[in-house]
Amino acid sequence: MLRHLAGSCHLGPTVAVTLLAAALGAGSDLKPVRLLLVAAAVFFGQLTIGWGNDLLDLPRDRAAGRRDKPLTDGRLQPQVVRSAIGVAALGLLLCSVPLGYRSALVHIVLVVGSGWAYNLWLKRTLASFVPYAVAFGALPAVITLTRNPPLCPPEWMVLTGALLGVGAHALNVLPDLDDDAATGVRGLPHALGERGLRLLASLALLGGVVCTVLGARLRSDLALIVLGLSAVLAVTTVRASGRTPFIAAVGIAFLLVWVLLLGA
Repeated sequence: MLRHLAGSCHLGPTVAVTLLAAALGAGSDLKPVRLLLVAAAVFFGQLTIGWGNDLLDLPRDRAAGRRDKPLTDGRLQPQVVRSAIGVAALGLLLCSVPLGYRSALVHIVLVVGSGWAYNLWLKRTLASFVPYAVAFGALPAVITLTRNPPLCPPEWMVLTGALLGVGAHALNVLPDLDDDAATGVRGLPHALGERGLRLLASLALLGGVVCTVLGARLRSDLALIVLGLSAVLAVTTVRASGRTPFIAAVGIAFLLVWVLLLGA
């Protein structure tokens, strides 16, 4: 059962966001206990979002014939997922509250709340990118507001997070465009189409790299290397074919996160 629960929680994105939060916390010199609480709170919050997404998408996934999801083919029962969401939500609260009310509110309302707003409604609208922008833009504040004294993150870091979120949304939807179209999901990526989606991903992620390079005040030689490589990957994202655009866009995202951590 645990294997099927792991297969239904969108484990890749869940772990990626948790590691990003942990890395930002380590870069902000959080004490080990507080760093562990941040990572655990983010992990539990992302679990609720991932399981909630598969649970709410169950009718559409069955209609699209998705056999890669444990809920779709009966390997996992909906009531088990509901119970898992409840346990993860409890873990989210228990780990968020000790971080202080400012950090806890930002995390629960803006980060996790945005994920649930996407699942419940915004996924099927032209504003589908908004929850990603809000959640990723707010994530640095979860770390800085739990420090003593609490601090707001710099504006460039919030903007970088928002742009990373838009890029992540585009990358997350890109492999599922056909299945989503067949089941009536029409968010912004679906309105743009595959080529427009690739353009959105490359521009958002490249914008995030530029914002981070300027905000973190990288050495000029390192900044030129990062910007040049990001530009090449952005062009590849738009113009290449097959799996190459997706891989190139992921490459920009990794560069963006790396530079963001340098400036944390």
